[in-house]
Amino acid sequence: MLMKFLKIPFLFIWRIWFYVLIIGSIILISPLLLILTAKEEYYPTFWKLIRVWAKVLVYGMGFHLKIQNDQVLDRNKSYMFCANHASLMDPFVLIVLSKNPIVFVGKKELVKIPIFGFFYKKVVIMVDRNSPESRKKVYKIAKKRLKNGTSMAIFPEGLVPTENVVLAPFKNGAFSLAIEFGVPIVPQVYYDCKRFFSWDFFKGRPGFFRIHQHQFIETKGLNREDIPHLKQQVFNIIETDLLSDTKYMKDTNRENNEREFKSPV
Repeated sequence: MLMKFLKIPFLFIWRIWFYVLIIGSIILISPLLLILTAKEEYYPTFWKLIRVWAKVLVYGMGFHLKIQNDQVLDRNKSYMFCANHASLMDPFVLIVLSKNPIVFVGKKELVKIPIFGFFYKKVVIMVDRNSPESRKKVYKIAKKRLKNGTSMAIFPEGLVPTENVVLAPFKNGAFSLAIEFGVPIVPQVYYDCKRFFSWDFFKGRPGFFRIHQHQFIETKGLNREDIPHLKQQVFNIIETDLLSDTKYMKDTNRENNEREFKSPV
């Protein structure tokens, strides 16, 4: 208990350092961001800059990546990346992992974040989940962007679940889009982001983020009627992997999770 209490000042400084790092680095590269977000054809170059930025954030916080790939990406193909959402670090980890450009589909609310929101709205396909018109617009924009090896990424839970939930029910969006454009789904499991960098300001530490990239799931030949099955298939892969990891489950309250968690139908 005493050791935990003594760690609090260091954890506080470490957390503050994250916000200094993210805001300071955005301000530093903002002239380049203004240029590279001006035209859509600049996106591949923009992605290279964003990967450098993401590496600065991940490694600057004392994290390292340990990756298990069950299948290797083809740099000339487009994919739909689906990972569990457990931490603010998740998008940065995904960016570091992919050399090929990825277009994120994200929540409209994040536009409100100062400085970050200005560039966010220029490069992310924003969706208002309460608006059918917004969801239709996502399809139109995605069709235009998915070319030359550009992929998409959606965290299918649509939120960061509470500490005691292993995996929140998935939304349909990622699977609907993957079927619509016939791109393979890439299930990714992030074991340690929640353990080392959760929303709890006084919890966490530097360490290794372990990532498991599973075999891809083909969607060609599927239709909208296959969405529930596809969604459940990906859900089961990620959930089973998380539940089998002792380090992950040590930090998750199983009893509360079993009471609160409901699998998607």
